[in-house]
Order: sequence, then structure tokens, then C-alpha cells
Amino acid sequence: MWLLFSSNNFRNCDQAMHELSIVANLFELLEEQAKEAGAQKITLVKLKVGVLSGVVPELLQTAFDIYKKDTIATEAELIIETVPLRLLCHQCHQETIRDDIVFTCAHCGSTRLEKKEGTELILEKIELEIDD
Repeated sequence: MWLLFSSNNFRNCDQAMHELSIVANLFELLEEQAKEAGAQKITLVKLKVGVLSGVVPELLQTAFDIYKKDTIATEAELIIETVPLRLLCHQCHQETIRDDIVFTCAHCGSTRLEKKEGTELILEKIELEIDD
């Protein structure tokens, strides 16, 4: 399958290729799951994307919209839930939740932190349409 896109769709070509690759792999999984279930359509796909996953949600959405054309997921909605960065401080033992990528404890200012959440890319839900 050849995909054509303009620079208006993607700010950075290298990043765009990353999201297109992710979506291509996602569609392999979606089509496999739909086939196993005997589904005629994929109606919804929900992903959890951590702020440190290396994935740009807007580019992922654009890649999904491009890739889904003329597939079993043509009418599918993509829901992307952004997962904030959750850090555990090894100094004060408190958790810090960040929407940015600042690696300091909000409670004590320490940089001795462990990432607990925010790096994931998870396929959380697929909704399929199956005829009886």
C-alpha cells in the first residue's frame, strides 16, 4: 500500500514515518483480531499513549485517518488517551504526576525518580461489528 501525504499533514517527516509505522503494525493486529472474531467492521479503537512514549498523538491520529481508508476500519473512530508521567521519588517516597517531561519531584525537588507510568503505548479497546 502506498500512502501519499503532504507536509501540511505532518510537521516532521521522520516523526511522521514513526507514527505511520506504528499505525501499520496496529492495523495488522486490528485486522487479525477482526478476522478471528468474524467481524465485518472495526468501529472503535482506543489507545493509551504515554507522554514519554515517543508518539505524537496528533500525528498518530493523522496516520490512522490516512491508513484506515479502504480497510475494515474505514469508519472507525480512534480515541487516544494521553497518560501523564507518574514518578516515584526515592528521596521522599511520594508520587508526582506530570503532564510535561520535567524530572523533579513536586514535593521535595529531588531528581532521584523512578518512572511508573507515562512511557506506554497500549491498545486498550477494539469495538467490532459482527453480523449474526
